[in-house]
Amino acid sequence: MATRKTPGKKTSAKGTPAAPTAAEPKRRGRKPKPPTAPQPIAGKPTPVTPPAAATGNTDPVFNQPVPSPDPTTFSQPVTDKNVQGINQLQPLPAMPIPATLVEPVLTLAQVYGSAGAAKEAAITAAGQIVFHSVGDTGSVSGPATQSLVADKMLTDFSEESAADVPSFFFHLGDVVYYFGEATYYYDQFYEPYRDYPAPILAIAGNHDGVVYAKENATSLQAFLENFCTTTPGPAPDAGGLSRTTMIQPAVYFTFEAPLVRILGLYSNVLEDPGVISGQTGTSSPNTVLDSRQVEFLTAALTRIKTEGFAGAVIIATHHPPFTGGSEHGGSPLMLADIDAACTTAGVWPHAVFSGHAHNYQRYTRTVNGKQIPYIVAGCGGHNPLSKMRSTLRTPYVIDSTLTLNSYDDTDYGYLRVVVTTTTMTIEQHPQSDGGVTKTPDDTVTINLANYTVS
Repeated sequence: MATRKTPGKKTSAKGTPAAPTAAEPKRRGRKPKPPTAPQPIAGKPTPVTPPAAATGNTDPVFNQPVPSPDPTTFSQPVTDKNVQGINQLQPLPAMPIPATLVEPVLTLAQVYGSAGAAKEAAITAAGQIVFHSVGDTGSVSGPATQSLVADKMLTDFSEESAADVPSFFFHLGDVVYYFGEATYYYDQFYEPYRDYPAPILAIAGNHDGVVYAKENATSLQAFLENFCTTTPGPAPDAGGLSRTTMIQPAVYFTFEAPLVRILGLYSNVLEDPGVISGQTGTSSPNTVLDSRQVEFLTAALTRIKTEGFAGAVIIATHHPPFTGGSEHGGSPLMLADIDAACTTAGVWPHAVFSGHAHNYQRYTRTVNGKQIPYIVAGCGGHNPLSKMRSTLRTPYVIDSTLTLNSYDDTDYGYLRVVVTTTTMTIEQHPQSDGGVTKTPDDTVTINLANYTVS
C-alpha cells in the first residue's frame, strides 16, 4: 500500500477545507504577547550592507491594528490565465547597490527597524529562532485556499513562549499569478497576510518575473516596488492596508538572522528549468545572464567559513533542483552551479528550500558524507495542487545519493522551521489541521555540526 507519511509520527483527523463564510468572520490566530527584550549584545559583527538595505528613520509596519474578516472574492479577478507567458530568460534588473558589492546582505535587525537590536538580542538569549517558509501562494480562482494557509500560519503566533513565535516569513517565490503585475498584489499578497504580524521577505518566482506582453512594465518591476525599496514605506499596491514595503537589497541576497543565514537566489522566468547563470561550459550556454549569482553564492558561503558561522545555512531558490511533481521537472544545471559554489567555498548548506512544484516534497541528498534535506514547499495556496507523477511508498530510493522521504500532494500548508544552537528542525504543517492541532505531518531534524538528519 502506498504511503506519503513518515512512519511512526502522530497525525490528526482531517476534514474537507471549507471556504470562509460571513458566519465565520474572524481569523483563528491570536495576537502574541510581546516578549520582554533584553539589552542588545555588544560586539556582534556588522556585515557589509548596500545602501538599499538601510532603514533610515522610518519604522516598518507588518499588520493591521485590528484583525478583519477573510475576503470571499477578489477585487481584481485574474483574467490572464490562458495568456502565453515569457519563454525566454530575462536579464537581472539593475539595483541600487555598488557594482563592487558581490554579496548584498540584509539583517533581521534592519528589517525590524528601531526594534531590531532588541529582537536579535532576545533570539540570541533564547538560543532559538522560529520562522515560516512556503512558496506559490498566489491564488487565481479566489482567496479561499490562500486564506486557509494564512489563517493556519497565524495560529503559530499564539504560542505561550516568545521563543516559539515566528520571527519572519521567508517566501519561496510566485507571490502573484499569472503575471507579475502590480494589480494582483493586493488580492494575492497584502490582503491574505494583512494580519500576519511579522516581516515577509521573498525571492521572486518565475511568475513574479513574467510580464504580460501588452503591459507597459518590465520584468520584476512590481516585485522590486514591493520588496526592494530603499526604506520601508507605504506599499503602492497595498490598497490602503498597513504593511510597508520590504527593504531587500537585490533579487538575490543573504538574509542574516541570529542562528541562521538564508542565501536567496532568483531562478528566472522559465517554467522549466531554473537558471541562475550563463551556464558556460555547457552545450547551450545562454548570453542573457552572467555569473554574478554564482559569485554571490560563493562569496556568501566563503564568508560563512571565514567567520566561523556555526548556525544553520539554507539556500533558497524558487525552482527545485529535484521534483517528482507531474507538472514540472528538476533543474540539473542550476544544481551544478550551486554545487560549484559550495565546492569552491568548502561549505554546504544544511538545507535547500524551493517551491514551483505545487505540493510538498522532502528529499535527502548525500554529498561528501553530509545528509542535506532538499525541501519543495510550493503548497502555499496556489490552486490547484499538483499531483506526483506516480504514487510511491516512502522512503523511495532514487539512487545512491538521493532519497524521496516524504510528500503530500493532497493538502495546502507551510513550513515551520525551528533553529537552535545545535539543530534545525523543519516541520510541514497542513492547513486542514485547523487552528488547534500543532502536530506536523512531516518533520526532519538536522544536526548542524555533522550534517546528519533524523
